[in-house]
Amino acid sequence: MSWTRILSGIVAIALALGMIILGGWYFTVGIGIIIFLGQLEYFRLVRAKGIEPAGKTTLFLSQLLLIIATVAPNLTDAMFPLAGSLICFYLLFQPKMATIADISSSILGLFYGGYLPTYWVRLRVSLPNSVNYSNLPLDGYWPNSWTDISQFPPALTLTFLVMACIWAADIGAYTMGKSFGRTRLSEISPKKTVEGAIFGIVGSLTVAELGAWYFHFPSWELSGLILGVLIGITSLLGDLTESMMKRDAGVKDSGQLIPGHGGILDRTDSYVFTAPLVYYFVTLLLPLLAS
Repeated sequence: MSWTRILSGIVAIALALGMIILGGWYFTVGIGIIIFLGQLEYFRLVRAKGIEPAGKTTLFLSQLLLIIATVAPNLTDAMFPLAGSLICFYLLFQPKMATIADISSSILGLFYGGYLPTYWVRLRVSLPNSVNYSNLPLDGYWPNSWTDISQFPPALTLTFLVMACIWAADIGAYTMGKSFGRTRLSEISPKKTVEGAIFGIVGSLTVAELGAWYFHFPSWELSGLILGVLIGITSLLGDLTESMMKRDAGVKDSGQLIPGHGGILDRTDSYVFTAPLVYYFVTLLLPLLAS
Protein backbone atom coordinates (compact mmCIF):
# COMPACT_ATOMS: atom_id res chain seq x y z
CA MET A 1 0.00 0.00 0.00
CA SER A 2 1.53 3.34 -1.10
CA TRP A 3 2.12 6.27 1.24
CA THR A 4 -0.10 8.38 -1.00
CA ARG A 5 -2.99 6.01 -0.44
CA ILE A 6 -2.35 5.90 3.32
CA LEU A 7 -2.06 9.68 3.73
CA SER A 8 -5.09 10.47 1.58
CA GLY A 9 -7.07 7.88 3.57
CA ILE A 10 -6.04 9.47 6.87
CA VAL A 11 -7.08 12.93 5.65
CA ALA A 12 -10.44 11.61 4.40
CA ILE A 13 -11.13 9.84 7.71
CA ALA A 14 -10.20 12.94 9.71
CA LEU A 15 -12.53 15.13 7.67
CA ALA A 16 -15.35 12.59 7.96
CA LEU A 17 -14.94 12.27 11.74
CA GLY A 18 -14.85 16.05 12.11
CA MET A 19 -18.11 16.65 10.26
CA ILE A 20 -19.83 13.76 12.09
CA ILE A 21 -18.84 15.12 15.49
CA LEU A 22 -19.76 18.73 14.68
CA GLY A 23 -23.16 17.80 13.25
CA GLY A 24 -25.57 20.65 12.46
CA TRP A 25 -24.93 22.64 9.33
CA TYR A 26 -21.29 21.51 9.36
CA PHE A 27 -22.47 17.97 8.67
CA THR A 28 -25.01 19.12 6.07
CA VAL A 29 -22.40 21.16 4.20
CA GLY A 30 -19.95 18.26 4.32
CA ILE A 31 -22.55 15.85 2.93
CA GLY A 32 -23.49 18.48 0.34
CA ILE A 33 -19.89 18.65 -0.92
CA ILE A 34 -19.68 14.85 -1.09
CA ILE A 35 -22.99 14.70 -2.98
CA PHE A 36 -21.91 17.40 -5.44
CA LEU A 37 -18.59 15.70 -6.23
CA GLY A 38 -20.20 12.25 -6.33
CA GLN A 39 -22.91 13.36 -8.74
CA LEU A 40 -20.32 14.92 -11.04
CA GLU A 41 -18.67 11.50 -11.22
CA TYR A 42 -22.03 9.80 -11.76
CA PHE A 43 -22.92 12.09 -14.65
CA ARG A 44 -19.50 11.49 -16.21
CA LEU A 45 -20.28 7.76 -16.16
CA VAL A 46 -23.69 8.42 -17.71
CA ARG A 47 -22.29 10.66 -20.46
CA ALA A 48 -19.72 7.98 -21.30
CA LYS A 49 -22.73 5.99 -22.54
CA GLY A 50 -23.86 8.82 -24.82
CA ILE A 51 -26.69 9.88 -22.50
CA GLU A 52 -27.46 13.56 -21.83
CA PRO A 53 -28.99 13.92 -18.35
CA ALA A 54 -30.23 17.12 -16.71
CA GLY A 55 -27.02 17.41 -14.74
CA LYS A 56 -27.11 20.98 -13.44
CA THR A 57 -30.80 20.81 -12.53
CA THR A 58 -30.29 17.56 -10.65
CA LEU A 59 -27.26 18.95 -8.82
CA PHE A 60 -29.25 21.99 -7.67
CA LEU A 61 -32.32 20.02 -6.59
CA SER A 62 -30.15 17.52 -4.68
CA GLN A 63 -28.63 20.34 -2.62
CA LEU A 64 -32.12 21.72 -2.02
CA LEU A 65 -33.23 18.32 -0.69
CA LEU A 66 -30.34 18.40 1.79
CA ILE A 67 -31.34 21.83 3.06
CA ILE A 68 -34.94 20.72 3.49
CA ALA A 69 -33.78 17.57 5.32
CA THR A 70 -31.99 19.88 7.78
CA VAL A 71 -34.63 22.54 8.41
CA ALA A 72 -37.87 20.63 7.72
CA PRO A 73 -37.11 16.88 7.59
CA ASN A 74 -40.80 15.91 7.43
CA LEU A 75 -41.06 17.60 4.03
CA THR A 76 -38.09 15.79 2.46
CA ASP A 77 -40.06 12.79 1.23
CA ALA A 78 -42.71 15.08 -0.29
CA MET A 79 -40.06 17.15 -2.05
CA PHE A 80 -38.49 14.15 -3.79
CA PRO A 81 -41.34 13.49 -6.28
CA LEU A 82 -41.67 17.25 -6.81
CA ALA A 83 -37.96 17.49 -7.64
CA GLY A 84 -38.29 14.53 -10.00
CA SER A 85 -41.19 16.23 -11.75
CA LEU A 86 -39.18 19.43 -12.18
CA ILE A 87 -36.38 17.44 -13.83
CA CYS A 88 -38.85 15.92 -16.28
CA PHE A 89 -40.36 19.34 -17.03
CA TYR A 90 -36.88 20.76 -17.63
CA LEU A 91 -36.03 18.02 -20.12
CA LEU A 92 -39.33 18.58 -21.96
CA PHE A 93 -38.25 22.03 -23.11
CA GLN A 94 -34.72 21.32 -24.31
CA PRO A 95 -33.84 22.07 -27.96
CA LYS A 96 -32.94 18.39 -28.47
CA MET A 97 -35.75 16.01 -27.58
CA ALA A 98 -34.82 14.05 -24.47
CA THR A 99 -34.72 10.26 -24.55
CA ILE A 100 -35.99 7.77 -22.00
CA ALA A 101 -32.36 7.20 -21.02
CA ASP A 102 -31.87 10.97 -20.43
CA ILE A 103 -34.90 11.10 -18.14
CA SER A 104 -34.23 7.87 -16.25
CA SER A 105 -30.54 8.62 -15.66
CA SER A 106 -31.46 12.06 -14.31
CA ILE A 107 -34.05 10.62 -11.93
CA LEU A 108 -31.59 7.92 -10.82
CA GLY A 109 -29.01 10.64 -10.19
CA LEU A 110 -31.53 12.48 -8.00
CA PHE A 111 -32.53 9.30 -6.13
CA TYR A 112 -29.10 7.67 -5.78
CA GLY A 113 -26.98 10.77 -5.34
CA GLY A 114 -29.43 13.25 -3.82
CA TYR A 115 -32.42 11.75 -2.01
CA LEU A 116 -30.88 8.68 -0.35
CA PRO A 117 -28.00 10.68 1.22
CA THR A 118 -30.56 12.96 2.93
CA TYR A 119 -31.10 10.10 5.37
CA TRP A 120 -27.59 10.65 6.70
CA VAL A 121 -28.59 14.23 7.49
CA ARG A 122 -31.80 13.01 9.07
CA LEU A 123 -29.85 10.53 11.21
CA ARG A 124 -27.21 12.96 12.45
CA VAL A 125 -28.91 16.36 12.34
CA SER A 126 -32.69 15.98 12.48
CA LEU A 127 -33.44 12.64 14.13
CA PRO A 128 -37.05 12.69 15.42
CA ASN A 129 -37.47 13.25 19.18
CA SER A 130 -33.73 13.93 19.52
CA VAL A 131 -32.66 16.74 21.85
CA ASN A 132 -30.59 19.52 20.26
CA TYR A 133 -27.16 19.30 21.90
CA SER A 134 -25.63 22.20 19.97
CA ASN A 135 -23.00 24.28 21.77
CA LEU A 136 -21.46 25.90 18.69
CA PRO A 137 -22.77 28.31 16.04
CA LEU A 138 -24.75 26.80 13.13
CA ASP A 139 -26.16 24.12 15.46
CA GLY A 140 -22.74 22.54 15.82
CA TYR A 141 -21.58 20.39 18.70
CA TRP A 142 -18.22 19.68 20.32
CA PRO A 143 -17.87 17.30 23.29
CA ASN A 144 -16.96 18.86 26.63
CA SER A 145 -15.47 15.51 27.64
CA TRP A 146 -14.21 12.68 25.47
CA THR A 147 -14.24 10.11 28.28
CA ASP A 148 -17.97 9.97 29.00
CA ILE A 149 -19.62 8.68 25.82
CA SER A 150 -22.99 8.59 27.57
CA GLN A 151 -23.04 12.40 27.41
CA PHE A 152 -22.74 12.43 23.61
CA PRO A 153 -25.89 13.23 21.61
CA PRO A 154 -27.78 10.03 20.70
CA ALA A 155 -27.69 11.05 17.04
CA LEU A 156 -23.89 11.25 17.20
CA THR A 157 -23.42 7.85 18.84
CA LEU A 158 -25.90 6.28 16.43
CA THR A 159 -24.10 7.72 13.41
CA PHE A 160 -20.76 6.51 14.73
CA LEU A 161 -22.21 3.04 15.35
CA VAL A 162 -23.54 2.81 11.79
CA MET A 163 -20.21 4.01 10.38
CA ALA A 164 -18.33 1.48 12.53
CA CYS A 165 -20.55 -1.32 11.21
CA ILE A 166 -19.85 -0.28 7.62
CA TRP A 167 -16.11 -0.09 8.30
CA ALA A 168 -16.18 -3.51 9.96
CA ALA A 169 -18.07 -4.93 6.97
CA ASP A 170 -15.59 -3.44 4.49
CA ILE A 171 -12.51 -4.53 6.46
CA GLY A 172 -13.89 -8.02 7.13
CA ALA A 173 -14.87 -8.55 3.51
CA TYR A 174 -11.51 -7.29 2.18
CA THR A 175 -9.11 -9.00 4.59
CA MET A 176 -10.88 -12.33 4.96
CA GLY A 177 -11.93 -12.44 1.32
CA LYS A 178 -8.36 -11.86 0.24
CA SER A 179 -7.07 -14.56 2.58
CA PHE A 180 -9.79 -17.20 2.28
CA GLY A 181 -11.95 -16.18 -0.66
CA ARG A 182 -12.39 -18.91 -3.26
CA THR A 183 -15.96 -18.59 -4.58
CA ARG A 184 -16.74 -15.65 -6.85
CA LEU A 185 -19.73 -13.68 -5.62
CA SER A 186 -20.78 -11.94 -8.84
CA GLU A 187 -19.58 -11.25 -12.37
CA ILE A 188 -20.19 -7.57 -11.65
CA SER A 189 -17.13 -7.45 -9.39
CA PRO A 190 -14.85 -10.44 -10.04
CA LYS A 191 -12.64 -9.79 -6.99
CA LYS A 192 -15.51 -10.14 -4.53
CA THR A 193 -16.07 -13.57 -3.04
CA VAL A 194 -18.84 -15.31 -1.14
CA GLU A 195 -16.44 -15.92 1.74
CA GLY A 196 -15.54 -12.24 1.89
CA ALA A 197 -19.21 -11.23 1.84
CA ILE A 198 -19.99 -13.58 4.72
CA PHE A 199 -17.11 -12.29 6.83
CA GLY A 200 -18.17 -8.72 6.03
CA ILE A 201 -21.68 -9.37 7.34
CA VAL A 202 -20.22 -11.09 10.42
CA GLY A 203 -18.00 -8.06 11.06
CA SER A 204 -20.95 -5.69 10.82
CA LEU A 205 -23.04 -8.00 13.02
CA THR A 206 -20.35 -8.15 15.71
CA VAL A 207 -20.01 -4.38 15.96
CA ALA A 208 -23.79 -3.90 15.91
CA GLU A 209 -24.30 -6.40 18.74
CA LEU A 210 -21.65 -4.69 20.87
CA GLY A 211 -23.17 -1.29 20.12
CA ALA A 212 -26.71 -2.45 20.88
CA TRP A 213 -25.53 -3.84 24.22
CA TYR A 214 -23.45 -0.78 25.15
CA PHE A 215 -26.11 1.77 24.21
CA HIS A 216 -28.94 -0.26 25.78
CA PHE A 217 -31.04 -0.86 22.69
CA PRO A 218 -34.37 -2.52 23.50
CA SER A 219 -34.04 -6.32 23.12
CA TRP A 220 -30.40 -5.63 22.30
CA GLU A 221 -29.62 -9.17 21.12
CA LEU A 222 -32.36 -9.06 18.46
CA SER A 223 -31.98 -5.39 17.56
CA GLY A 224 -28.20 -5.75 17.23
CA LEU A 225 -28.68 -8.81 15.01
CA ILE A 226 -31.12 -6.99 12.71
CA LEU A 227 -29.00 -3.84 12.53
CA GLY A 228 -25.78 -5.72 11.80
CA VAL A 229 -27.28 -7.86 9.05
CA LEU A 230 -29.05 -4.87 7.47
CA ILE A 231 -25.86 -2.82 7.33
CA GLY A 232 -23.70 -5.74 6.20
CA ILE A 233 -25.99 -6.60 3.29
CA THR A 234 -26.82 -3.05 2.16
CA SER A 235 -23.18 -1.92 2.25
CA LEU A 236 -22.31 -4.87 0.01
CA LEU A 237 -25.21 -4.14 -2.36
CA GLY A 238 -24.17 -0.49 -2.53
CA ASP A 239 -20.65 -1.53 -3.51
CA LEU A 240 -21.97 -3.89 -6.20
CA THR A 241 -24.36 -1.25 -7.56
CA GLU A 242 -21.56 1.22 -8.14
CA SER A 243 -19.39 -1.53 -9.64
CA MET A 244 -22.23 -2.31 -12.06
CA MET A 245 -22.41 1.33 -13.18
CA LYS A 246 -18.63 1.50 -13.68
CA ARG A 247 -18.63 -1.78 -15.57
CA ASP A 248 -21.37 -0.54 -17.87
CA ALA A 249 -19.49 2.71 -18.48
CA GLY A 250 -16.26 0.81 -19.13
CA VAL A 251 -14.13 2.45 -16.43
CA LYS A 252 -12.13 1.06 -13.50
CA ASP A 253 -12.70 3.96 -11.07
CA SER A 254 -15.43 6.60 -10.94
CA GLY A 255 -12.75 9.30 -10.67
CA GLN A 256 -9.28 10.17 -9.39
CA LEU A 257 -10.15 12.76 -6.75
CA ILE A 258 -8.72 10.79 -3.80
CA PRO A 259 -5.11 9.77 -4.55
CA GLY A 260 -4.73 6.01 -4.39
CA HIS A 261 -8.44 5.46 -3.72
CA GLY A 262 -10.21 6.57 -6.90
CA GLY A 263 -13.26 8.81 -6.84
CA ILE A 264 -15.88 9.86 -4.32
CA LEU A 265 -18.31 7.17 -5.48
CA ASP A 266 -15.62 4.52 -5.05
CA ARG A 267 -15.29 5.43 -1.38
CA THR A 268 -18.94 6.14 -0.52
CA ASP A 269 -20.79 3.41 -2.42
CA SER A 270 -21.21 1.31 0.75
CA TYR A 271 -23.04 4.16 2.48
CA VAL A 272 -25.74 5.01 -0.06
CA PHE A 273 -28.38 2.37 0.72
CA THR A 274 -27.49 1.99 4.40
CA ALA A 275 -28.80 5.23 5.92
CA PRO A 276 -32.48 4.88 4.85
CA LEU A 277 -32.79 1.39 6.34
CA VAL A 278 -31.03 2.42 9.55
CA TYR A 279 -33.25 5.50 9.83
CA TYR A 280 -36.42 3.42 9.66
CA PHE A 281 -34.86 0.79 11.91
CA VAL A 282 -34.43 3.49 14.56
CA THR A 283 -37.70 5.34 14.05
CA LEU A 284 -40.04 2.38 13.40
CA LEU A 285 -38.56 -0.91 14.59
CA LEU A 286 -36.82 0.09 17.83
CA PRO A 287 -40.01 1.67 19.28
CA LEU A 288 -41.86 -1.58 18.50
CA LEU A 289 -39.18 -3.64 20.27
CA ALA A 290 -39.36 -1.27 23.25
CA SER A 291 -43.15 -1.65 23.63
